Amino acid sequence: MANRLYSSLLKRREAFLGSNLHWNGLRSAATDAQSRKHVQVEVKDGIAVVRLNTPGEKVNVLSKETGDEIFSAFQEYLASPDIKGGVLISTKPGCFIAGADIKMLDSAPTAEAMAEISKNGQENLLTVEQSSKPIVAAINGSCLGGGMEVALACHYRIATTSASTQLGQPEVMLGLLPGAGATQRLPPLIGLLDSLDLMLTGKSVKPTKAKRLGLVDRVVHALGPGISSPEQRTIEYLEEVAVQAAKDLASGTISVKRSTSWAKPSDWKSKLTGEVPFIQNYVFDQAKKKVMKQTLGKYPAPLRIIDVTKTGLQKGKAEGYEAESEAFGELKMTSESKSLISIFFGQTECKKNKFGKPSVPVKRVAVLGAGLMGAGIAEVGIQKAGHDVILKDTSSKALGRGMDQISKNFAKRVKKRQLTSFERDKLMARLYPQIDYNGFHTVDMVIEAVFEDLEIKHKVVKEIEQHIPDTCVFASNTSALPISKIAEASRRPEKVVGMHYFSPVDKMPLLEIITTDKTSNETAAAAVSVGLKQGKTVIVVRDGPGFYTTRILSPLMAEIVRLLQEGLDPKELDRLSKQFGFPVGFATLADEVGIDVAAHVAEDLSKAFGNRVAGSDVGLLKELVASGFTGRKAGRGIFVYSGKKGGNREINSAAGEILKRYAIAPKKPFDSMQIWGVDLNERV
Repeated sequence: MANRLYSSLLKRREAFLGSNLHWNGLRSAATDAQSRKHVQVEVKDGIAVVRLNTPGEKVNVLSKETGDEIFSAFQEYLASPDIKGGVLISTKPGCFIAGADIKMLDSAPTAEAMAEISKNGQENLLTVEQSSKPIVAAINGSCLGGGMEVALACHYRIATTSASTQLGQPEVMLGLLPGAGATQRLPPLIGLLDSLDLMLTGKSVKPTKAKRLGLVDRVVHALGPGISSPEQRTIEYLEEVAVQAAKDLASGTISVKRSTSWAKPSDWKSKLTGEVPFIQNYVFDQAKKKVMKQTLGKYPAPLRIIDVTKTGLQKGKAEGYEAESEAFGELKMTSESKSLISIFFGQTECKKNKFGKPSVPVKRVAVLGAGLMGAGIAEVGIQKAGHDVILKDTSSKALGRGMDQISKNFAKRVKKRQLTSFERDKLMARLYPQIDYNGFHTVDMVIEAVFEDLEIKHKVVKEIEQHIPDTCVFASNTSALPISKIAEASRRPEKVVGMHYFSPVDKMPLLEIITTDKTSNETAAAAVSVGLKQGKTVIVVRDGPGFYTTRILSPLMAEIVRLLQEGLDPKELDRLSKQFGFPVGFATLADEVGIDVAAHVAEDLSKAFGNRVAGSDVGLLKELVASGFTGRKAGRGIFVYSGKKGGNREINSAAGEILKRYAIAPKKPFDSMQIWGVDLNERV
């Protein structure tokens, strides 16, 4: 069965030299140049340059139609004896190929249909890989998933250092595995360990790291402004370099040597994991253990990635390709993949600003409060949104803590080579820490992150409006206080909006924007625009008690406290909730949210919803707060936090004593399986 690929490959090589080519199982003759929608071809010095740019879309995706045009273009031109090689490049700013068309994949009705899509993709890329004429992938912007697989099949890869350039195989994030040969191409190219790391995490890498790994053969620097834009100049320069590389490959001036040798100590890791079976098995066993520890077996895709990669290395590529296509089809039919794809579509929808583009773009932002949240908001503002940010607090000491938080986070990124020290310094130069209102007359938006108290919020609104222009948007980072109540203190309620961030702001992607009946469309548009520039997944909700996120979280928090009052051990509660499928244990979640925040929210929402959010004693939370046990941020909550990563956290014995004073008898004896499988469902 596995030999099917190789007999099919011979047929497709013939097609590549002058007949027809198939993509996703559908017959496609060489497309006439005038009818091509996604690609245009130009011959430069004997090199066929295939330029990809899907019209009307922000990104290029590998759809059936796009694939047809790419492969038919190469088929048509490389068949000519006058053509010495080819270049595949995207002229779309910031994107090479962002991945396969998810809608195309989602339309396959059965596992067999999905497997057939995978097989045809494998065969087409094998045809490219086996071409006697060199094909160069010129990468600028996102090169992910199916796009990465297309690049891997090319003979030479060049990437720019543009900020938008990233390479990776994120299929695992959709509950899938790479389906067009990456599980078989990556290990020989970059080694088993790095291949598993890319495929199991779904992370992307920057060009310089891609070069170190061996994913790309050359890195070229992005260009600055000139007669045309920096992006356009970079693409034009990249094309020049790629054309020359294709000519040099065709003439033999340069050659691609990717073989490893036992004579080179630097190759030993790759040789040992790639050629010694018992070491391979050890690597696969350790990878499986790590996956099981992190996922508890709730996600099938990582385990199938390990199995398919192992099959290719130990039984040969023919068996590996067959295992890959079969697993691709089966995984697509799982409930996990369907749910993750649904989330993907939802997140994609959240990247759109339904309010339109704000008439006055936000360029300068002020953040009030340099605490954990305020500093985090300022950090994503300067780093991701590219805003100039004023960070204000009432004391230099508080400002120092906030600045230290941002500085440490950037230092970690520099250490991980995610930022250069020069880039870090440029970012920090956009941050203006201060304890006064100097410069506030120039800001386009103010985001307050002060204590959750309505009177304090009112005081802040009245004070800030004396220093900002009338066009300035005022956003509150409250997690539960009604935005309409906060807006009552404003003389411009149409400019007031809620922007509810989640901690830690630099890592948590969600941003909840809350509008009132008086919030103008322009204000909402500005808030969404800022959130999207900060890299957030933005949801917009109407004003109401608890908004959306806090409202659905509060009953859960009430039941967490109830279970603790009934005597369930915090560590056992964490274990059961993680075993059920939650990424964070429930007792830990209470500490992460903050016991003080939970107490405040519980008190406020109980006034609005009464028994609907009842179940536990808010007095317990208040006493924990009074004792200084507010959670992770204080070093003590339900657990004790030492600051060290990993390890088993100890239960806070003093908090345990408080729990005992609020103990209540459970309505029925604890049954772990019942809490996990039934009772927890009812409580949540």
